[in-house]
Order: sequence, then structure tokens, then C-alpha cells
Amino acid sequence: MKYASRQLNRGYANRMLNIDLESGSIATPDLDEKIRDYFIGGRSLGLYLLHQATTPTTKAHDPENPLILANGPLGGIPQFPGTAKAMAISLSPTTGVPGVSNFGGYFGAFLKYSGFDAIQIAGKANQAMLIVINGFTNEVHLEAAPADDEAFHLQTELEARYTASGYQKRNIAFMSTGVGAANTNYGCINSHYFDVTKPAQDGGKGVWRSKQAGRTGIGSVMRDKNVLAIVVLAEYPRGENPYGAADWKKVQNAGTTLHKIVKDVDPQQLKMHRKGSVGLITFMSKHEYQSLPVHNFQGGTDPRAAQICGKHYAEHLFEHRGMDGCFPGCNLQCNKGGWVTLTSGTHAGQRVWVDGPEYETAAGFGSNLGIWSAEFIMEANWHCDNYGIDTISTATIMAFVMECFQRGYLGAEDTGGLEMTWGNQEAALAFMHSLAHGESDFVRMAGKGMSSLQEWVAQRFQQRTGIDPRADLSIFAMQTKGLPFSFYRTHRSLSMQGSYAAASDIGAHHAAAWLIKADLLGAFPTFEEKARALMTYPRVRLGNDNLGVCKLPWVDVFNPESAKRVSGDIYINPASQDIYADFYNGVLGTDLGWEEIFQRTDRDINLQRVMNVMRYGSATVDHDWIPDRAIGPTEDALYETEQEYNDVDLARMLGKEQEAIAAMSTTDKRTLLMAQRKMELRKLIQVYYEERGWSEKGIPKIDTLQQLGLWDHLTPQTQERLYALA
Repeated sequence: MKYASRQLNRGYANRMLNIDLESGSIATPDLDEKIRDYFIGGRSLGLYLLHQATTPTTKAHDPENPLILANGPLGGIPQFPGTAKAMAISLSPTTGVPGVSNFGGYFGAFLKYSGFDAIQIAGKANQAMLIVINGFTNEVHLEAAPADDEAFHLQTELEARYTASGYQKRNIAFMSTGVGAANTNYGCINSHYFDVTKPAQDGGKGVWRSKQAGRTGIGSVMRDKNVLAIVVLAEYPRGENPYGAADWKKVQNAGTTLHKIVKDVDPQQLKMHRKGSVGLITFMSKHEYQSLPVHNFQGGTDPRAAQICGKHYAEHLFEHRGMDGCFPGCNLQCNKGGWVTLTSGTHAGQRVWVDGPEYETAAGFGSNLGIWSAEFIMEANWHCDNYGIDTISTATIMAFVMECFQRGYLGAEDTGGLEMTWGNQEAALAFMHSLAHGESDFVRMAGKGMSSLQEWVAQRFQQRTGIDPRADLSIFAMQTKGLPFSFYRTHRSLSMQGSYAAASDIGAHHAAAWLIKADLLGAFPTFEEKARALMTYPRVRLGNDNLGVCKLPWVDVFNPESAKRVSGDIYINPASQDIYADFYNGVLGTDLGWEEIFQRTDRDINLQRVMNVMRYGSATVDHDWIPDRAIGPTEDALYETEQEYNDVDLARMLGKEQEAIAAMSTTDKRTLLMAQRKMELRKLIQVYYEERGWSEKGIPKIDTLQQLGLWDHLTPQTQERLYALA
């Protein structure tokens, strides 16, 4: 199908791409201005489109559940650091509620350059398909996909196909899945792009790289639709102000200012340009923080963490030559990677390029499994990407299995001979290969997600022993709303517990409110400040997802000017927020402060909550909770491992002297500590609800939705249901 070329205007193409795979129809409607200006882009626009396309009874694998990929108005503008981000949105097969995941690379920008603010894909194809968007010829078409179940094989095939047609590799970007997305509910989507600066193995220049939309299983939705890849061919806009900014000079000045801060500050602070996000391992493992998950969140620190920390990767595995931004113009350069020789699977002995690991993958496949090998982590990273499965979900589920082995709930007879014990690298790799291909009842249940696996383990154990282990398993099955935990041990951060439980409506993920580091550093000393942070930080973090910008130049590069502010929360880095506001105003032609800009995120935060309520109803509050293991010590031995801290915390909560606490038995202390922490968390969640304008059951009040202007954007069916629940 041919479509007309058009210029970008204030960061928007002002057009959608709608594809129905069952009919083969392709449409390119204009983006409604009222919708565009209310749901600014990215996550916000995607949630609106999802809401309009589905009903409260729609399931993730129903044909009408759309796969939506959306950029934002500030995305794809290389004059400012970190503008690579776009969003994948769909109903999640992992949780059943709306799933969102951001991703980097060139795809979001190339989609915009080709003339579209979002692509919405409905239906299911009857054969494996490619969707091809050609920004050079202004054409969109569907074609048969190569018969391949691995993302990196597909990458090679697509490179050959389009370079043979005369396109340079640097002008090709695509999203892919693999066989693992077909056999699990937590498939990821890879965002592939060609990095012309990175040294290749043969001595030349250029390697294919990939970022992932990993969380909530959206890759499984894509694979279920029989779409193996979405390809976009594009070139960068040229000329003065090619993005149609209202004030191009203001945009350029904002970019120059933040570039300088990143250049001057990062080498003195986190050294992201050397370590990437895996540098966070060292901080989380500090004795005074105990926040690096070890052995399925049982512990919080380990001296072997140095073997998988950022310094180790920077000195031994990361390839620093070339540029490590995941989009041109980002001088944070935190997209690290390197070469590793595989030891398992059909590619054993092959030397491959691995993008990563990020902190989550390193903590998940490293400390949380008791595996202290950086090379193993990189191999696990590569296999998950190649198979199209989320590293976080895979690693969390493996840790649950290993603890079931530790406690006798599972044995090798249950797992097809796999000895899933702490530190067993061979078994861990075998599990991943088997999981991706769905080779046994055990891995097929693991592929359905934590809740299904937990029930399967319970049934087998009960059949064998006559004992019902469900209550015990729920203590350490690390999930919320069905989404396996990302890797922060939250015993010492009440605000992060609240984030996982309630502020993150997709489940236990850190994207909405990554509060743990600031909390550990003392940013939120009072209960009221923790509650306030659950409001303010999601506005910024999810607001960035709407705009198409990366969080890291803001959150991981602390602007020295912020420390000079005499009022407000300096940890939210307000001096850099002002720069983001200049960028926003320069593109969109507005005159807003950063607080006003990000307060608009309340619209899509409430929309996502409304859609959760459509699934959970009056039981919504019951799903805003976390496992006991995320709250505190779940057995006496774990209490004693951190006895000094736990005793002090218990004395604070009970208002007692240390001597009185010391006189108690460990069991009594632990029982009281857990009860008090749960009480604090429940109180925090209720305060959060109140601040949001939600009921005590976590349901947005109609007045709140009307004041936000959101009510009129809800479907009549949704409005009727909310009236009934009010």
C-alpha cells in the first residue's frame, strides 16, 4: 500500500498505521488532534488505543487484542541525549491486564521518520509474516517471513534480503521474536539496529545490536499473531529543524546543556560509559543496604558480587571501542556489550556479540541464582534474546524452582533430570533451552508463568506427600499481579515495596517508580515523603515513556546544580528536569514547567488503573500486594543474618528500647517485625490511593476521572462498570 509523504510537525507525524492481519487491510488514518494533545504519545497513546480496541472480557491471545508500538514527540531527535525510546503495549498474557514495555534502538525513530506515530496490529495471520514499512518509497506491505525460530538467524536473513535490494544496513531497523515467545507467556521483542561504529570480529566495522521490550510478555502476543518481524526502512530527516520543532534553537540549546552535564558528570559519578547499568550491582550489594537479591531474595549481599559487578565487565568483557549509545546523539554511552563464546545449545563453540547485560539480567542470572560468572550471565542473556524471552521473568522463575529444590518441594524426578540447585550453570542453561522449545510438562508449566508453575509444584508435592504447600510457596514465589519480580530486594525500602505493590500497575517492575536507591540514600526519611514519592516519581518516569526519552540521563547523572536547590526534592534532579522542560517546550511550542508537564502523566496512570479495575473489579486492592519475602525475613535464620538492622527497625516501630528487643526470642521478634512492616505497607498503599483520588479498594473515583478530563475518553461499557463499582 502506498501512502503520502509528510513533514514532521512539532515532533509528530500526525498519522497512525493500522493493520488487520486477518483481512490483510492496511490503513493510515490521521492522528486525531484532541487525542494526540491529551494522550501525548508513547505509553499514554498506546493505552488509549488499547482501551478503545478491547473490552473487559478481551484476553491477551484474542485476535482483537492489538499489538501497539508507539513513539513520542521527543523521540528520535538526536540533538538531545537519550531519545531512542518507544513503547510496546498490549494486554499481557503474563498478567491479563494491560502490559507495557519500553525499548531502545532505532525502530521508534525510524517509524516516525517513515511517517507514523504508532502502529496498531490486530488479528492473526494464517502464516508467518513480516510487516515492512518502507520510508524511502512510502509503502507498507505484508510478506511471508523466512522459516526461522531464532531472532539472530532472522537478523542475518533480513540483512541479506534488504541489502540485496540496495538498502544500507544503517537504514534498516526491525522488531523480532523467537521460538521462546511461542512457548512462554513472557516473550520479549528484540529491537535490532546496525551500529556502524563497533569493531566487528573480522576486523571491519559494524555489528548488529539489539534492545528489548522485555516485560509483560508482549513478544508472546506478537508471536501469537504470527508476526516474526516488523521491518522499517528509513533515513534521518535532513535540513534545518527537520523535526518541525516550534523553537529549534531552544531544542539545540537544551541538548547542548545536557550533553555537557553528561560529559562532565558521568565520569565522576556512576561511570555508565564504562560500566553500563550493571555497575549498580556494587551499590545494591553494600552491607549497609542488603538490596542485591541472592538465592531468590533470601539474602541481600555476597562478597562474590565483585565477580559480576560493573568494574569486572568494564575491565574484562565490555568492548569499549566505538559508540555505545543506543541512538545517535546520546553521549551517556551506557549500552555496553562484548564478545563471548557460547558453551551450550546448538550454537556451542560460536563466538557471538552480546548486548548487555543490564543490571537486571546480571542480578537475575547471577546473584539470585547463586551463579557468580560474568560469562555465564552474558551467555544466558544471548540465548534469551535469541529465543525471544524476557531475561527478568526467566531468571525469577528459575530462582523459584531452585528454592523449591532447596526446600524439597521439587526434585530431579519432577524436572526431567535437571538438578536445579543454586549455582548449577549447566542445569540453568539446559532449562533455558528446554523452556524455549517447550520440551516437557515441567518447562511448559514454567512457560505459562509464576502462578501456573506455583500451582503445578503444589499439586505434585501434595500428590506425593499429602501435604498442601501452597501457603509456603506463596511466601517465595516472587510475583505481583502475575509478573515476576525485577531484581531489588526491598526489605530496607518501604517506598520500593509500595512501588512494586501499587504504583506499578503492570506488576512487580521498577519502571514506574524506581525509588529504592534514593530511599536507601535517605531521600524519603518520613512516611509522608515516601507516600509523596509514589506520586511524583511515576509522573516523571512514565512521562518519559510518553515523550519517547530515556530515563538514564536524568536519573543516573545527578546534575550538581540540583544540590544547590533550597526547597523541594533534590533527588528528583530538578535542575536536569528544567532542561527536559526546555526540550519539551522547544519542540511542542508550550511554556510549561517540568512539574506541569509530568503532572499530565496522571491521565494515563489513571487509565491503566481503570483497565486493571475492569479485570479485577472490587478485588483490585487484593492484587496490590507483594510476597512476604519482599517485605522481610520469612524465617528465623534470615532474621538472624541481619539481626542488628532488624532489631533496630523493630525497636523503632514498637517504640521500645533496644534492651527490650534483645530480650525477645528470634521467632517473636521476626513475627512482630513482619506484622509491623505489613501494617506500614498497607498504610502506605492507602495513603497512595487517597493521594491519587482512588477509593480504599484502589478504584479511581468518578470525580477524579472527570477532573482529569479522562472520563469522556472511556468507553460506555467502562463508564457503566465504574458506576456499578462506585
